[in-house]
Amino acid sequence: MINFYTNAMSRGRIAHWMLEELGEPYATHWVEYGEAMKSAEYLGINPMGKVPALVHDGARITECAAIVTYLAAVFPEKGLIPSQPAALANFYRWMFFAAGPVEQATTSKSMNWEVTEKNRPMLGFGCLDDTLGTVETALVDGPWICGGQFTAVDVYLGSQVLWGMQFGTMEKRPVFEQYAERCRARAAWQSADAINNRQMPENPPG
Repeated sequence: MINFYTNAMSRGRIAHWMLEELGEPYATHWVEYGEAMKSAEYLGINPMGKVPALVHDGARITECAAIVTYLAAVFPEKGLIPSQPAALANFYRWMFFAAGPVEQATTSKSMNWEVTEKNRPMLGFGCLDDTLGTVETALVDGPWICGGQFTAVDVYLGSQVLWGMQFGTMEKRPVFEQYAERCRARAAWQSADAINNRQMPENPPG
């Protein structure tokens, strides 16, 4: 059994989508922000006191990119990770690009951190426009980030694109909007979204 720890108002939605794509049995443990997330019991699973986290066969996995990659690798028969070396290299390239430069660039945008010509060479993402341009180029030939095969990278990057356009950290470029529509059309995304929406508080903070 896969034990999944999450909160509906978190990046846990990414891992939840992946679990629905996987189609394997899992138990969801909803962890409230505050004392529950910082309790000794939960810190034993994730010392950062954050969600999501996964416990499977004695292994503890945190960080969304790691969770979706782990699940794809442990259940290769689901077809969510390529098997051929060239395709696998592409998979890892874009997973780490999404978890690194894309995450950093969009966070920088949301936090209004200044990126200047002087400090740009020091930043792994360079600047937001360069990062988004790279993603756009990769998606042009689509339909998915690794070409014709939907993979765990699409779960991770697709979530970033969906949220980025919703919250204004990504431009609504046609390629991104078309990609987002393909992601939203997946039954697993719709199922995970509905499950999480049912857990949302009536008056969410903020």
